[in-house]
Formats: sequence, C-alpha cells, structure tokens
Amino acid sequence: MHLPDDRLRLIFTCCHPALRPEAQVSLTLKTLGGLTVTEIAKAFLIPEATVAQRIVRAKRKIEEAGIPYQIPPADRLPERLASVQAVIYLIFNEGYLAATGDRLIRTDLCGEAIRLARVLCELLPGEPENLGLLALMLLHDSRRDTRVNSAGDLVPLEEQDRSLWHRGQIYEGLRLVEQAMRTGSTGPFQLQAAIAALHAEAKTPAETDWRQIAALYVVLARFSPSPVISLNHAVAVAMSEGLDQGLQLIDELGATGQLDAYYLYHAARADILRRMGRQQEALEEYRRAVALTGNQVEQGYLRRRIAEILSGRSL
Repeated sequence: MHLPDDRLRLIFTCCHPALRPEAQVSLTLKTLGGLTVTEIAKAFLIPEATVAQRIVRAKRKIEEAGIPYQIPPADRLPERLASVQAVIYLIFNEGYLAATGDRLIRTDLCGEAIRLARVLCELLPGEPENLGLLALMLLHDSRRDTRVNSAGDLVPLEEQDRSLWHRGQIYEGLRLVEQAMRTGSTGPFQLQAAIAALHAEAKTPAETDWRQIAALYVVLARFSPSPVISLNHAVAVAMSEGLDQGLQLIDELGATGQLDAYYLYHAARADILRRMGRQQEALEEYRRAVALTGNQVEQGYLRRRIAEILSGRSL
C-alpha cells in the first residue's frame, strides 16, 4: 500500500504486531521520532534502563524473526493504528512539555505531530480516534503563545491571557470533537479532546466546567486506566467539589507509590495544599517537584511558588 508521507509510512512499518505494543512505541519514538531514552522514559513513567532494554529487545526480535520493514496492506493497517496514534501523541507531548532543557515548548515536535495526525486523518478518514487525536493536539497547541511570558517564565493555565489563544485552532478542534463524537464510537483520544475543549470554551478560569471535566476523566479511566488519569481526575474533583475531596483522592493515589517519582503529582498536591493554606506541607511538596523535573522553565515556576510561600505572599 502507498502511504502519502514517508515518516508516517516508516512509523506504520515499525509498529509491527509481532512486537509488544510498548516495544513498538519505544522503538519508533527512538528511531523515527527522534526522542531520547530519557524523554521516552519520562513519557512512560519508567526507568531509563527499562526503555533501553525494550529497544534492544525489539531490534533483536526484528532481526531474529526476519520481520520485514514494509507497508502492511490496507486491511492490516487498523491493527497497528493504536500504536501509531500513541507514537504521534507522545511526540507531541515531548514538544508540548519538554522533559529536559531550558525550553518549555518544542514547536518543531508539536508541529510535526499535528502534521502527521492530519495525514493520518486523510489516510483513514472514517476513524474517529484519528479525529480525536488531531483535535486534542490542536486544542492544546492553541495556547502555546501564552504558556510562557516574555521573560521566559511558565504561566499556569488559570493565569494565561485567553484573548491570545489561537481561535482558529480552537474552532477546528471543537469541530473535530463534534465530528468524532457523532460516530457513536467513543475512544480515549476523543475523551481527552472533549476535556481540552471544555478548557478552550471557558472565557475565564471561573467559567471552566470542572464538574464535567471530572466526569469525563471517570469515563476515560475505563478506557485507559492509569495513575496519571486518576491524578487529573482528583485535581478536577478538587476544583469542582472541594479541595478536601480532591486532596483525599490524591493522597489515596499517593499511597500506592506509583507516582512517587512523577513531579506533577507533587506539584498538584502542593498546589492544592497551598490553596488550603497548608503552606509548610505545600513547601515540602514543591521542593520534591523541583528535584524531580529536568526542565529549567518548570523548575523556575516551582521555585517562584516556594519563594512566595517563604515570603508569606502565597494564598
């Protein structure tokens, strides 16, 4: 089968069903996505050594089994689609929130992921998860100019100037969400896009429909259960039902130990504690988060929060 894009063709080739899905994605992100082992490990929330082993084993299996690097026929494309979608979204995620370095956003990776998703939609136009994937990335990318200020400092969502969000991307993203949902076949990318749409539609932070966002995370967890989705649900509960309820869910999640090394867990817990006035506990969590992130822009934001607490200015 002829695929209209060389990179997408190679991604489909690497996502061979003979390999375990996590190996497909790791190998493709390394060889074609250009991501480092460190960046891939951050995406999977696993040690770098585990990622390196996955890649080595995948290459060995391809060689020993004689798996051909060739394009599958059209009727075999769907069995590789989920891995291809995952690769594209993880490339976008690394661009949206760089794991390391002095930049928060890598626009080259975001742009390439969006481009690949567009080609994917053209290739399989009736697949609603392709539409959901493209919508999700467009809605997130629409905020790119407001996520960092002129000094290079991170600006959290509730403090961003929403008048500077890219309305064209938001309009297209909302249209794609509606188009995907009309198919009646719901999937995780569509649900994530619907959550992003609720943020995009809110003219002010206070207008954000956090209750609906929390409900969507409950549904999303049924499709793709993960501690990160549970964390996002807990934050939405905190914002809609009360800080105490949200913190209880976060603490229950923390008791599992699954997110001990995930800096956003500690940053989210710190933020809720800060809003509750429990500043000393918040301070400890912000410090844990700083130690766990390798991105200098995020470190700067977390250190500013620490400084605010130490100066008594944080509420």
